[in-house]
Amino acid sequence: MAGATDALPALRAQIAALQAGTRTPPPVLPFGDPRIDGCFPAGGLPRGAWHEVGGAGLGEETSAAPTAFSALLLRPLATQGAVVWVMRRDDLHVPGLVNLGFPSERLILVKARDEAEVLAVLEDALSTIGVVAAVGEAEAPDLKAGRRLQLACEKRGSIGVLLRRRPFGGPVGKMREVSGSAAQTRWRITAAPSQPPPGDLGLGPPRWRVELERCRGGRPGAWILEKAEAAHGPHPFRLVSQLADHDVVEEDSEFQRVG
Repeated sequence: MAGATDALPALRAQIAALQAGTRTPPPVLPFGDPRIDGCFPAGGLPRGAWHEVGGAGLGEETSAAPTAFSALLLRPLATQGAVVWVMRRDDLHVPGLVNLGFPSERLILVKARDEAEVLAVLEDALSTIGVVAAVGEAEAPDLKAGRRLQLACEKRGSIGVLLRRRPFGGPVGKMREVSGSAAQTRWRITAAPSQPPPGDLGLGPPRWRVELERCRGGRPGAWILEKAEAAHGPHPFRLVSQLADHDVVEEDSEFQRVG
């Protein structure tokens, strides 16, 4: 049964390629676990597209957990080219990214004045030769801006990540209503308690509660992921547990009561 399960993402990729009229499956960034990759129609996170990543509560202001998740997600691509990070605030902790195994020499930081400039620089970066991925911190891009980002990704086959960040003290709820309509996938990332290895009193590897809220042509899912032990392996995450729908609803309800 395990072999059949592992073959499902590849089979879905072949079907998607046939439906698209191509002979080869579209390029993807796999997680390396069929329980996650099976949510995507091509067996992995689509390249040549942009993806929306955000947090919850205060995490939509600080963006700490979404930032760490995005950097670790893009780490395998950083060996192939540059990663551009477009910021609204000068608070990206690069040593923290290095601790996650991200090669800082591949990182290009850009400080933008406002959201319009973030989106413009992000679009230019995604369509630039040598850039394999670009990250932009924005609040609520409209549908037109989203389509422009998608065209830029398709031009070079790069991956775009839009980090949802609202201004400190800004209203809650605006971003989920407006943004994400043109994104290939939409994620919500929050921190999860780490677990040290058996017999170890120290801290374990960082963990995240990862929710794939929307996937075009695929299906949603929720998991607890942690940083994989191999610092430079092809798959930077290890799946700890898969969350059921009732687990997601229960925690969301608890968050709303506390908030």
